[in-house]
Amino acid sequence: MSEPLLEASGITKSFAGVRALRGADFAVHPGEVAALVGDNGAGKSTLVKILSGTLAPDGGEIRFEGRQVAVPNPVAARELGIETVYQDLALAPELDPAANLFLGRELVRPGLLGKLGFLDKAAMRRRTNKAFADLGIGLQDTGAMVANLSGGQRQSVAVSRAATWVSKVVFMDEPTAALGVVQSAHVRDLIRRVRDSGIAVVLISHNMPEVMELADRIEVLRLGVRVARYQAADTTMEQVIAAMTGALGDEEVA
Repeated sequence: MSEPLLEASGITKSFAGVRALRGADFAVHPGEVAALVGDNGAGKSTLVKILSGTLAPDGGEIRFEGRQVAVPNPVAARELGIETVYQDLALAPELDPAANLFLGRELVRPGLLGKLGFLDKAAMRRRTNKAFADLGIGLQDTGAMVANLSGGQRQSVAVSRAATWVSKVVFMDEPTAALGVVQSAHVRDLIRRVRDSGIAVVLISHNMPEVMELADRIEVLRLGVRVARYQAADTTMEQVIAAMTGALGDEEVA
């Protein structure tokens, strides 16, 4: 297997004396889906927020393409080629889907108008519609504010934004949690297409059948540390759940 594209070693993080991460390790390689699983309180979301620049770690090391890096904020993560679909979606509810897709990356109109700061809203809406079409997402009104969309539609906007801009690693925190059957299938197909293009996908999910279907590798967190790693094709759901609940010893690797 290739060297990890993104690797975390010994990551620690505490909140008001509560140790969310106690030396967590994690790695994802190019062109694979690595599932990060664990029970509630295992530290999954905290680790993802650290690796995507939303939280600062208290200690540990992050390496990207073999070199040690700092990821002090989401802008730094995006510059590395990392995109994230957060569980809380992190959308601007007062803006429409196109404005959310291009938030921080707005297109300006050509010529003098662009120099004066006029946005090319038509171009952004066209590209947004194409992104939705590629995902199989149908929004009746792409000009509506995100606040007026259903939970599943908002989830679709967040997934589309990450898929549009990712170049190296995409974190997907419960990407199908608010979606119906058809849209969930589209997202699973998207995850496979992104992986097959050479991008690393980190899937955080409580949906174990989905994890077993999509993941190439599975890394298990429990109480803030990694306790097991598996090749998905060589393990069972029962083994993964046993590691999550503490029935297996630390760092049992298949």
